[in-house]
Amino acid sequence: MNMSTESIVIILLVGIVAGWLAGKIVRGTGFGLVGDLLVGIAGAFVASWLFPRFGIQLGTGIVSAVIYSALGAVILLLVVSLIRGRGRL
Repeated sequence: MNMSTESIVIILLVGIVAGWLAGKIVRGTGFGLVGDLLVGIAGAFVASWLFPRFGIQLGTGIVSAVIYSALGAVILLLVVSLIRGRGRL
């Protein structure tokens, strides 16, 4: 995977917004604001890599990037909370 510096910065910024949004969606994870933001950034990277591989396309632009990243962050928050042993859906 070859990413430019600009795309990495965009993913980081969108990941911060998506992490905050995912923290609001998945309550009770216990990661706090900073932890949710970091998981959001990781979720943005996961979503930018994973969703195109499955052919999932919601559109173009910043709104679709936030939706992608938020979905990736929610998935990542759920997985991490299940691994931690406290996860109850």
